[in-house]
Amino acid sequence: MQSTTFPPRTADLFTQGLENRPGSALLRFGAARRRSADRLSWAGTGAVAWLDGPRGHVWSVGEPVPAAGLVLGAAQRLPDQVREFTGPRGTDALVSRHLPLADVVEWVFRWTPDEPPAHPGEERVAELGEDHHEELLAFLREHSPGHSTGPGSAGISLWAGIRDEGGRLVACGALSSLRDSGAPLMASVATDARLRGQGLGAALTSWLTRYAVRRYGFCTLWQLADNAPAERLYTRLGYRNEDHCVAARIAAR
Repeated sequence: MQSTTFPPRTADLFTQGLENRPGSALLRFGAARRRSADRLSWAGTGAVAWLDGPRGHVWSVGEPVPAAGLVLGAAQRLPDQVREFTGPRGTDALVSRHLPLADVVEWVFRWTPDEPPAHPGEERVAELGEDHHEELLAFLREHSPGHSTGPGSAGISLWAGIRDEGGRLVACGALSSLRDSGAPLMASVATDARLRGQGLGAALTSWLTRYAVRRYGFCTLWQLADNAPAERLYTRLGYRNEDHCVAARIAAR
């Protein structure tokens, strides 16, 4: 692989029709909503990439070989800025031939433009405001310590939860946004570990999806590739299973 060549910067990622191909939802929703003239983005034959500057994260979409080339080019040209990347599955193996990687995780980026079928328990879901942030944080620390988004995080538009008959929080979740585009992103859905398997997470997920579709016209989420229960739930709720991705951190060089 040519790791030293780097296509010229382009302000417009939509030069090859990649956004119309299956598996390019991440490009449509991750970049299409805001085409900033000063955003660093690049295009090669069969792939495009763009830089989330605050995170030092390169997003790439397309075929693994050209996507890996764009990631490598960005990391070599901007070594102090590029710290991690997401690309099509297989990108990690190609990049690791040239750069040391850590924390490699396979994901599926999923989305739906449709309201899901009504799910039992949705009527129990209620919005939670800033005065519930401490409660939410304590709940997430206990039942989902690896949560991606916490109370007070930037980009959160809504927290919602379910309580038991005694008023105790038993499930929660948020609507966040993709940093580069502002597209709605479901995040940090968690259920009381003692009550899993009772449909609480499904009810909350269905409610959040319906809320996002009605307000924004669609909803997106990230799913761990090996999470079979989540795979079944999101498929049942109508989420499309198209974008199989891998994310990794570039280790110290």
